[in-house]
Amino acid sequence: MKGKILYYNGTILTLRDKTDRPEAVLVEDGIIAGIGKLSDFDSVKRAERTDLDGCCLMPAFIDGHSHITMNVLFADAVHLDGCGNFGDIIATLKHALAQRKKTGKLLLGVAYDHNFLAEGRHPDKSILDRVSAEIPIIILHVSGHMGCVNSKVLSNCGITAETPDPKGGVIGRVGATAEPNGYLEEKGMLPVQKLLLSGAGLNPVSIAKRMQQSYIKNGITTAQDGASQQKGIAMLSKAGALGLLNIDIVAYPVLPSDTDMFARFTKHDRKYHNHLKLGGYKIILDGSPQGRSAWMSEPYLGGEPGYRAYPYMNDSEVENLIKKALTEKQQVLAHCNGDAASEQFITAYEKALEQSGEKGDYRPTMIHCQTVRDDQLERMAAINMIASIFVGHVYYWGDIHIKNFGADRGNRVSPVNAAQEYKVKFNFHQDTPVTRPDMLHSVWCAVNRISRSGQHIGPDQAIGVFEALRAVTANAAYQYFEEDSKGTIEVGKRADLIILDQNPLAAEPMDIKDIQVLKTIKDGKAIYCK
Repeated sequence: MKGKILYYNGTILTLRDKTDRPEAVLVEDGIIAGIGKLSDFDSVKRAERTDLDGCCLMPAFIDGHSHITMNVLFADAVHLDGCGNFGDIIATLKHALAQRKKTGKLLLGVAYDHNFLAEGRHPDKSILDRVSAEIPIIILHVSGHMGCVNSKVLSNCGITAETPDPKGGVIGRVGATAEPNGYLEEKGMLPVQKLLLSGAGLNPVSIAKRMQQSYIKNGITTAQDGASQQKGIAMLSKAGALGLLNIDIVAYPVLPSDTDMFARFTKHDRKYHNHLKLGGYKIILDGSPQGRSAWMSEPYLGGEPGYRAYPYMNDSEVENLIKKALTEKQQVLAHCNGDAASEQFITAYEKALEQSGEKGDYRPTMIHCQTVRDDQLERMAAINMIASIFVGHVYYWGDIHIKNFGADRGNRVSPVNAAQEYKVKFNFHQDTPVTRPDMLHSVWCAVNRISRSGQHIGPDQAIGVFEALRAVTANAAYQYFEEDSKGTIEVGKRADLIILDQNPLAAEPMDIKDIQVLKTIKDGKAIYCK
């Protein structure tokens, strides 16, 4: 944005260090041009003066991992997170069908969680067929790693008693028979995902009006599209060309399927063009701990004795994908919830580095890191592997993790303090649309570590507020190789800023989640005002 803006009369957190509290910040043409005492800027002419009126100015938030294009896909979906039992789900879906103008169109429900349903299990086809046996119905678990479909979808996808479970996935069965019951897990979901994407109304206008807004109002000016599909990248590129992207988006095509995205979208190859860049590759190595599909080295409690879930790919497949990325000098993000998946990623990356002799700075990133161990964190630090931690698990599913893993492992989910002690670069994310892109809630979780039931989950893994704020600003910028232009308030950096109604460093720790974003500023321009 052209012109000068002087911010003053409030708390200014540069986040360079805990004590750095300038009185004023000057922005010129979208760049931080000056920091210091208010009197330092007495000679500045023709600057718009913005009185913070006691509020807090700090760097804008940077999303370490999410799926921004899914926000379009889910925009018209039926949200089931308020349902407490199968009856609620049936009534909610029937109500949605009754409100629809187009008959016969696929009905999508999202965000149900079997952990919080009275029946304690997934609502399979026997439940969904009671809504309709003629209209295709898909409902996705809150984790996105599993879901249920009715008989119509099973028929449309060709899933029958003769269909075997895919490697790295599960097709639920009726009792002891081979008949599919409508529950699908991990790679068992692939036919359904293709069905969803084939009918998805992805267009640039939807991006501008729907997809970005939840990020912007929460103070996020750089977001991620993890596991990007070609259709989604094309949509983002078109939106950028039309001037519809108000924030920066970093996309990561998924391996092994989307191997040619960098050749197709060369203008976005590791550099921003119209606010979009391709940052590297994403691989998926396991599933969801709350869904009991995260690959563990030790068994889950309850259920089938000895059950540890399973990998997405074998070791040689993972090693070959990492070698491909290193050959192309690309960053790799790996979805790892279980410690067995973490082990597979770390070991494969260590082997690839040793065999290639590569010494470049590629900042491999472990996404989620729910059960990563101390010995693994120590090895991550040695190869500059970043931990992007879904710390909201502590609140949303902390009680479930205690149930699934027992007290010792359950209390250690999202081990942020351990990452800090082993000097692993870490940041936080919300995995949107799994949870809302609310960075202040993640900061609150990291500082307080309290579950939905009010239970303290591993208080020894809590960190300070300043370190938590750095995680969602400076550390996240580092993950994207953007530490020289974003993440702190310093002269020469981009004016990606937010104004909060309170200073998080002065607030009561339990009140941090209630702090409000009053204004979001991208490149010096206000793109949101509360």
